[in-house]
Amino acid sequence: MPPVRCLISVFSALAVITINAAPPNVLIFLADDAGWGDYGHNGNLLAHTPNIDSLARDGARFDRFFVCSVCAPTRAEFLTGRYHARGGVRGVSLGDERLNTDERTIADAFRAAGYATGAFGKWHNGSQWPYHPMARGFEEYYGFTSGHWGEYVDPPLEHNGKIVREKGYIADLFAAHAIDFMERSVASGKPFFCYVPFNTPHSPWSAPEENWRRYRDKSVTQLGSAGGKEVLEETRCAHAMLENQDENVGRMLKRVDELGLRDHTIVLYFSDNGPNTWRWNGGMKGKKGSVDEGGLRSTALLRWPGEIVPGTVIEPIAGAIDLLPTFVSLCGIPRVGDKPLDGRDLSPLLLGQGAEWPDRMIFSKQNKNLSVRTQRYRLDAAGALFDMMRDPGQTIPVDPSEGAELRKALQAWSQEVVLAAEDERPIPVGYPEFPWTPLPARDGAGEGGVKRSASAPNCSYFVNWKSLEDVMVWDVDVRTTGSYEVILYCTAPEPAGATVELSFGPDRLAGKIAPAWDPPLYTNQDTISRPKAESPMKEFRPLTLGTIHLAQGRGLLRLRATEIPGPSVADVRLLTLTLQQP
Repeated sequence: MPPVRCLISVFSALAVITINAAPPNVLIFLADDAGWGDYGHNGNLLAHTPNIDSLARDGARFDRFFVCSVCAPTRAEFLTGRYHARGGVRGVSLGDERLNTDERTIADAFRAAGYATGAFGKWHNGSQWPYHPMARGFEEYYGFTSGHWGEYVDPPLEHNGKIVREKGYIADLFAAHAIDFMERSVASGKPFFCYVPFNTPHSPWSAPEENWRRYRDKSVTQLGSAGGKEVLEETRCAHAMLENQDENVGRMLKRVDELGLRDHTIVLYFSDNGPNTWRWNGGMKGKKGSVDEGGLRSTALLRWPGEIVPGTVIEPIAGAIDLLPTFVSLCGIPRVGDKPLDGRDLSPLLLGQGAEWPDRMIFSKQNKNLSVRTQRYRLDAAGALFDMMRDPGQTIPVDPSEGAELRKALQAWSQEVVLAAEDERPIPVGYPEFPWTPLPARDGAGEGGVKRSASAPNCSYFVNWKSLEDVMVWDVDVRTTGSYEVILYCTAPEPAGATVELSFGPDRLAGKIAPAWDPPLYTNQDTISRPKAESPMKEFRPLTLGTIHLAQGRGLLRLRATEIPGPSVADVRLLTLTLQQP
């Protein structure tokens, strides 16, 4: 295919920029379920995103930037510079979201180069060590590790392996912790790599009251391409959540300025997939979950004052797989690991040092659906070929004979990357360097009558625990023989006092579910009704069951009741095991 000429506005392709000798700071924002069309700089008249839009004005905008169609795969590609399936990430829950431990990450590279590294928000690439963010190059972590969260107001979150609960809206808390991290990094004399993966505007639909007040009655004049499928109340709430996110981006950018770091900090903003509902998206086909243009195209903005000319537009196609090679190049640090990358170093485009850019193919997968994009064409999951320059909405397929090369390439990529066995990795338990292991309901299974509180596993809990035949099971691999403190996060109605048993092979621990704790479901979480697939939440209290001896090896950890004085035992959100140090 012919090379693609990079068109960079108000910038000469012959210019050469000298990168500062001292390493720049890095601040990366990742939105959750925000579509390309959700921003003012992309033409949305409903959006109020001035701080995010300023990055397009003051830096570079990628015209065609592609991510994955759902959350965890995009995060894996950002972290590794490799297609997500290569690293074992094949889904968003039930263990399929875990990034293989032999993959080296962008945070590994920056930490090895002497940077302070911190992540503040939604992780979604594994919860237990060594999948945990603090095992993947981040020295500090605050947030939640699952795919989505059910509590946006005063949420229980994790901070460096401990469950904490602070007052406030979840995105505000992420921003506050990120700012504190940047301040401490500056005080220590280290450059920082600060990753802020927001969880908005992912459902449930929860926006701060002041943001919702401004959007509640707004007229929606730009409608999604799916017509009657759009729920206008959800569209308004998504924009209210994004307005709050924009305010937090503004808080962090302002603090960077106040610290005197504006000219010495690279800032990136992008999203992880297409919009999570049918709403305006520039006329593109598809939304989150599809491998059409609308499910894969993300806004992507990168600012570096003094190095990237304001208003730069990067026309060649790019994607999340390019971020690792690009950032290590911009910052002049070596990457860590020797696995071949799928991404390209985009720094010549950003710095105006490359006028000619070879065409390429960017592949996409969701479940069994595959597609591939070049600068001009998209071959969709049904095998239809579209000229995206003439037909950006994918409405009229072109002569299929023109797509022969793409079909061949997609088939070869599928054979190389996609075909993999089902996930059979157990949950690792008992690493002395990180002795705390969370075992949430989403990572276990129910037997008998036990089931999850909703069909979406990520923020659910076990319910319907009523009989002696009901069991909760986790497939675990105990790495260290020893004693483990067991804490159960549960609620239990009157009369409490059920006797329960936790077992692993021949090892047993008995305890009682008492006292009773049966709080109501939260009424302060939702701005509008959450989807039926997502569980309503309540407060779960920690109950220490005692200490169990676990022998090294793989097996099933089973929790059952041996005596039930009332109609049910308990609802269970989380079981934690903490290795007791000798």
